[in-house]
Amino acid sequence: MIQVLTPREVPLGGPRAMKVRRTLPHKDRSLIGAWCFADHYGPERSRMDVAPHPHTGLQTVSWLFSGEIEHRDSVGSHAMVRPGELNLMTAGHGISHSEVSTPQTDILHGMQLWVALPAVSRFVAPTFEHYVPAPVSAPGLTARVFLGTVLGETSPVSTYTPLLGAEMVLDAGARVTLEVDPTFEHGIIVDRGSVTLADAELGAAELGYAEPGEHELHLHNSTQDPVRFLLLGGPPFGEQIVMWWNFVGRSHEDVVEYRAAYESENGQFGTVEGYPGPRLHAPELPNARMKPRG
Repeated sequence: MIQVLTPREVPLGGPRAMKVRRTLPHKDRSLIGAWCFADHYGPERSRMDVAPHPHTGLQTVSWLFSGEIEHRDSVGSHAMVRPGELNLMTAGHGISHSEVSTPQTDILHGMQLWVALPAVSRFVAPTFEHYVPAPVSAPGLTARVFLGTVLGETSPVSTYTPLLGAEMVLDAGARVTLEVDPTFEHGIIVDRGSVTLADAELGAAELGYAEPGEHELHLHNSTQDPVRFLLLGGPPFGEQIVMWWNFVGRSHEDVVEYRAAYESENGQFGTVEGYPGPRLHAPELPNARMKPRG
């Protein structure tokens, strides 16, 4: 049985907010493996300008279909996010970064994903990695495997929990059976077109969830155009998290502490050099106590 999660539209980036479609976290599901956040944006003529802001306890995974984004962070990284290239930022105990679409970008289109770090690793030193996966083909399918292993292709990028992340394009009319790790739960987020996962029809921006125990995923593209989607996976995370704004912790108190540290500029999150403007400030904390979920 496939669970279908419909995204909600949310603003991203302040007064001139870009609209994104968010499928994780969802009221019906918080995580898929350690994947805890998924925003899908574009294609549209829009500009991304997200001023320096903090993260803790997570990794960010940036994946573009079109456009170009300039990344700067407080560990000194300065890199471009381009289509088909993985940018993986590990926040660990604390990092700040900015994201700005480049002047030559006309159409912006991509996904922003987060991975929760397990308790034993959530205070690691912040880092940044870049990887360009080569396309791998199978009958009816082309994939770029940016994390984990599928179709016999393994990404060299290491993660703190077992993970799977791949962009896949299913040919028009194709039926494909993917062999997958049965200890993983899996999710498919459709970018363009529609695809049938087992018995569930998934449209653009929808997420289909398959629980652990499946050795194969059965996919069918009944349309006359290719369909593109991201395949995500990992073993059930096994920990509850508190996620608020850009922080992932384990308790309400964790988040209160992170916010106070960021606002006090005590050095935990460093400084982003080269961004032409002020950093973002944290929003006010909610009135209610934040509860762990997952």
